[in-house]
Amino acid sequence: MKKAGSFKKISLSAIAALLILVSSGYAYAAVSANDRAEGEHSAAARNTAEANRIIDAANQLFIQTDERNWPQVKLSFAEKVLFDMSSAGGGEPAMVTPRHIVDGWEAGLAPMKAIHHQIGNYRVDVRGNEADLFCYGIAYHYLPNESGKNTRTFVGSYNLHFIKVSDSWKIDKFKFNLKFIDGNAELGVEKPAQ
Repeated sequence: MKKAGSFKKISLSAIAALLILVSSGYAYAAVSANDRAEGEHSAAARNTAEANRIIDAANQLFIQTDERNWPQVKLSFAEKVLFDMSSAGGGEPAMVTPRHIVDGWEAGLAPMKAIHHQIGNYRVDVRGNEADLFCYGIAYHYLPNESGKNTRTFVGSYNLHFIKVSDSWKIDKFKFNLKFIDGNAELGVEKPAQ
């Protein structure tokens, strides 16, 4: 028969062992929760990094357009693009090539002395190798002419869909949603200023 004191020793030892097991279980649970949190943080960080790359790709499209760097503009697009400028009178949405888009923009903007696109208020949704970007957009066209009405402004928003090609984000759907046009809607049609 065991003495009461030894029972207390065993009980204290058993309690100590139990506390060690329980606390290591909590430590394991805490480590697992931390691992999950780190994994979720890493995924969120990757999505944020990709969203920033997508925003930069959209910015580059409009910067290169303003610089009339047409070879770079072409590189912004996938091989085929669902192109929709119908809200601004650009015809029905259609599947086109980057060359088709660039040829149209180059011809339409050639008379302008200056062009300026500004985009912002970005919303980006990244899903693996594809993403949607929504943003506001303003396009200014400037051409001094005899009427003195030298500017035309398009105000609206864009819905762009991107796909990842190799390690680059390319636009495969481009939609402009016109809110209004201000200024000289006939800019480029009338006689330029001398």
